[in-house]
Amino acid sequence: MIDRRTLLAATPLLLTLRPSTAQPAGHLEQAITGFAQGKPVQRGRVKLQIETLVDNGNLVPVAVQVDSPMSAADHVVSIGIFNDRNPQRDVAVFSLGPRAGKSLVGTRMRLATSQKLAALARMSDGSVWMDTADVVVALAACIEGT
Repeated sequence: MIDRRTLLAATPLLLTLRPSTAQPAGHLEQAITGFAQGKPVQRGRVKLQIETLVDNGNLVPVAVQVDSPMSAADHVVSIGIFNDRNPQRDVAVFSLGPRAGKSLVGTRMRLATSQKLAALARMSDGSVWMDTADVVVALAACIEGT
């Protein structure tokens, strides 16, 4: 029978917590290229709203607002949020139309570590707009035991 002290002393050897595997270089660029579908990506019109310093990466609010009248002639078709270092690069993709009335979406996400995020908007005229943010995470999420 193993006593409690022996078990507690051995625990650090049995379980090591580390962030999930970081993505290779170009991970974010691939997501941006895929969302843009061959169109040139321009800066402006999109505002990525997220804190630049996050205490805890387990639950991070993020919002994206796009400058658009949301009319039949000029509206947001889709908004995508992508990350650089999480195990999965796609955070969310939202589909909108002129009846949405507002081009504002929001969600909460987990951040594995400090990283860059990108928000993109595809417009009804085919143009693609982007904003990015660098986020520093004090306590990482997406931790897995090995």
